[in-house]
Amino acid sequence: MEKTKTNNEKVIGIPRGMSFYHNYPFYYGFFTDLGIKIVLSDVTTKQTMSSGSALVVTETCLPIKIYIGHVLNLIDKGVDKILVPSLQSIAPKIYNCSKIRGLPDLVRNVVKKDFTMIEATLDKSEKNHGIYEFLKEMAAPFGITDEKIIKKASKAGWRCYNNFHIMSKSGMSYKKAMNYALQGKVFIESSTKEYPITIALVSHGYNIYDERASMKIFDKLEAMDVRVCTSLQLSNEQMMDGINSLGQEHYWANEFEMTGTAGHYLKDNKIDGIITLTAFGCGPDSLMIERIIRRAKSFNKPILHLTIDEHTGEAGFITRLEAFVDMLFRKKRAKIINKININEHTQSEYIPNTNYIETK
Repeated sequence: MEKTKTNNEKVIGIPRGMSFYHNYPFYYGFFTDLGIKIVLSDVTTKQTMSSGSALVVTETCLPIKIYIGHVLNLIDKGVDKILVPSLQSIAPKIYNCSKIRGLPDLVRNVVKKDFTMIEATLDKSEKNHGIYEFLKEMAAPFGITDEKIIKKASKAGWRCYNNFHIMSKSGMSYKKAMNYALQGKVFIESSTKEYPITIALVSHGYNIYDERASMKIFDKLEAMDVRVCTSLQLSNEQMMDGINSLGQEHYWANEFEMTGTAGHYLKDNKIDGIITLTAFGCGPDSLMIERIIRRAKSFNKPILHLTIDEHTGEAGFITRLEAFVDMLFRKKRAKIINKININEHTQSEYIPNTNYIETK
């Protein structure tokens, strides 16, 4: 594999995994403003999964196996400094799962190759571990310690991040919104295409936006003439309301993407069905999915739960998607036919008016 020529330029490697799928617009704006070149690992392949899986125990969840594979890929590219953040808590008493919190320790113990790990810590449940401390820890290995420079770079990061979310909330696809945001552009699409079926896809970004892990689920559903809605179209307030509607309390950091998103779309009459997608062996997700499936019955909303790991076969995956979508089509068609029949039976018979008033 061709080595990345760093010379004297400042270079940071970012693995395409875990928080990358939501935070990359911020990282891009932040590091670019600091004059630091970003090198991304290659997109996930079978080799990425295999190399990562070989270093961890079998029970480790797929997203972590993929993340380890991406770290190895960056090392093979010749990148010395690699960002491996420890995202402990995103708000007071709102925690990430143990694997995300201990990601630097996990990588340190399984990857026995020489590289510099930038293990910045974000923990809003503890003092002096907030966002600016987090940013300082990311900039310090490059000799950047001036707070004014770091704050200026953070504004560039937030600008790119906010632009991405503005476009995502308008309904733009993840890829297009990301592409425009990184170019510093903002476009709002006004789609005129009508879809007969609309589905809410409930999952974490690292499961559905990694095309190898999700087996291009967006493309498959688009080919079936299905509109897909995700957590990116929702505000934090809408997702918080979704958590409350399912009788849950906000505890997990990624609960917005799961319980909050499901709770919101279960109440949305424009959503015909819900697909949940989780990685095998994820403890927090298994608890959240159980509550979502139970409550889906009370909303009379069809739900399909898909589980992925490195052995998931694409043929069976497609078959389940097709069967679910076909069921939604038949259900919607039956509802329309029943509505027409009801209207026909209740319509009063037409009687022509024959009472004329004769004028003298």
